[in-house]
Amino acid sequence: MMNRRGRMPRILPNWCGCLERGQIFGRIGTPIALIFRATRWIRGEFIHEGENVLQVLIVDDVASLRRTLRLTLESQGHRVTEAGTGTAALSMLGSERIDLVFLDLRLGQESGLELLPTMRMRSPGVGIVVMTAFAAVDTAVEAMRRGAFDYLPKPFTPEQLRLLLARWEQVRGLQREVDSLREQMRAAVPELDLSTDEPQVQSTLDVAFRVAPTDAAVLIRGESGTGKGVLARAIHQRSKRVGRPMIPVNCPSLSAELLESELFGHARGAFTGAVEATEGKVAAADGGTLFLDEIGDLPVSLQPKLLRFLQEKQYERVGEARTRTADVRILAATNRDLEADVAAGRFREDLLYRLNVIELSLPPLRERRRDLLAIARHLLQFFARQTGKELHGFTPEAEAAIYRHRWPGNLRELRNAIERGVILTMDSEVDLRHLPHQLAQLPSAGRIEVGGPVTLEALEAEHIRRVIATSASLEDAATILGIDPSTLYRKRKKLG
Repeated sequence: MMNRRGRMPRILPNWCGCLERGQIFGRIGTPIALIFRATRWIRGEFIHEGENVLQVLIVDDVASLRRTLRLTLESQGHRVTEAGTGTAALSMLGSERIDLVFLDLRLGQESGLELLPTMRMRSPGVGIVVMTAFAAVDTAVEAMRRGAFDYLPKPFTPEQLRLLLARWEQVRGLQREVDSLREQMRAAVPELDLSTDEPQVQSTLDVAFRVAPTDAAVLIRGESGTGKGVLARAIHQRSKRVGRPMIPVNCPSLSAELLESELFGHARGAFTGAVEATEGKVAAADGGTLFLDEIGDLPVSLQPKLLRFLQEKQYERVGEARTRTADVRILAATNRDLEADVAAGRFREDLLYRLNVIELSLPPLRERRRDLLAIARHLLQFFARQTGKELHGFTPEAEAAIYRHRWPGNLRELRNAIERGVILTMDSEVDLRHLPHQLAQLPSAGRIEVGGPVTLEALEAEHIRRVIATSASLEDAATILGIDPSTLYRKRKKLG
């Protein structure tokens, strides 16, 4: 096949180019794929494994089609496994790392469309490409609505396959960026430990985790700053939608018109400034969870549209007549008395019933005395890592002050107080002087409970402080405490 100069004839590269543009499926599909792979090696296009190598699973009941696609993918450097049935495919997804699945919509007596949701649940991060004849494009679009990444119409060319793989690589790159940003957010915002010693909170968590795998609407009630958003994220993470996004909407943040656009999207030109169409957060949450924070502040004019979406899963974008659908699970939170708002005409009663299928209540921090110091220590260690400090905890005075404070701002106030203490301390512990001055105020009688979650050292420090404050002299205080004045002097110096 060599000419006199030892070179390949010009016809071979041109012929290879024709193969690369030709259809790979048909009666000569396998020979073409074999020749295509061989000629790439002849031309010096050696395949090297690297970070872009994919682990691909081909699911098709026709062996010749699987073989043809496999050879084409392997010629591009990817690793490929095959499955002829849905059962075999699910078994591989459960036991092997798979990046991308090529799924035929017709698997003999099985339906690829019915198999798709199970594959998504078995391996949430996998990309699924459905393969279908031109006549079944509508079915392929339905498969994408159910979570498929893309579809490939039969017959297809190597170039179409190459472009599809390039799109998947782009999507994977964006997902890696999103994962990296999420890790940075977790590093910047402490996730509170949901373990608790309070029976009321434990009862709430038990119900939340039982309802999490369902699609039931959940209404979370509690004062501002009690951790309603944290509980909502925990429910989503334990749901069957965990592989899809959880999209938050802050209901009091915008006017009724802008909030409707943020929720449902708008068409281009729908209002002044709408230079581009937007999909809205309902569409962005399709397949996942929509978290409506402070739902009690939702404008009255928007409540009927939300009610219709909850009932029918249908909505229209602002300025558009086309009806759209979205499969979204609703979680909502409020610090308001919605029953009082219903009586006053500020909230629709039927919307409350739709939202309140499962009701969860989070108590304020002042009613979680058994958990208070554990949460404070957790936050201290988080901020210590953030600032690069090695801290052993709080001084007894600081713990006593944290315990007796009523925390009207709940977890938000506690978080800010601990962050301040960690930043200001130059010692191995956070002391009372490092905390906000409100915590240094002496409580009224009866505010400290003997038997609460306070160390003996903290109780002793608080008791000594109160006795000294009400005594005429240190000698009188020592007499009341039953210790020598020299001992009291040493304790007083130690306690600052």
